[in-house]
Amino acid sequence: MGDTVARMVAEFILVFVALPVAFAFVHVPGGPIPVLLLLTTAVVWYIRRSKDFDRGALWRSAALRPALPSILRLWALAAVVAVAAVWLFDREHLFDLPRHSPGLWILIVIAYPVVSVYPQELLFRAFLLHRYANLFRRNDRLAAAASAVSFGLAHLLFGNPIAVILTLGGGWLFARRYQRTRSLLVVCAEHAAYGLLIFTVGLGRFFYHGTHFAS
Repeated sequence: MGDTVARMVAEFILVFVALPVAFAFVHVPGGPIPVLLLLTTAVVWYIRRSKDFDRGALWRSAALRPALPSILRLWALAAVVAVAAVWLFDREHLFDLPRHSPGLWILIVIAYPVVSVYPQELLFRAFLLHRYANLFRRNDRLAAAASAVSFGLAHLLFGNPIAVILTLGGGWLFARRYQRTRSLLVVCAEHAAYGLLIFTVGLGRFFYHGTHFAS
């Protein structure tokens, strides 16, 4: 039993701590997306073989409608704060992506939820919260904190504290939402809404260097 726990701890540290920290200091050709998709493939293989994983959690559309009012209230508040913050402290970049590169912005709106959001949620919520539940003694708050910290560490590669701080908060929110709804669809919708808000209001350059435009 002790050996099993030790292996799980080592695996968690390797995948969710050591790998993202190393990624922040080592240039990997192609960026993070190929690595994320590779890990997603491994997660899908794990889920298919796991007899006790609730596969209904990969969709569970019935959970979306009851969760929407809460999601929309929080998102609306975040949108007001984000727009106000960029307007006050970085006005020249307000809505810079849709203004300066509408084609790229539309591409992100279409591709981001599929290529980035779903793989991240599959890895940091569905997989992490299931596989390592026993490590956290099935304490939901402790597990959510581990998910949030791991999610924040994964954004060290962007080289700025704003990306890490925002994803720490987002990681906690998404983990708790997943724990309450057991629906990856719900969490992906919420994650995508915040991500697209970031890329729209002028904070995208903190998460993807290709969205930094000269004023």
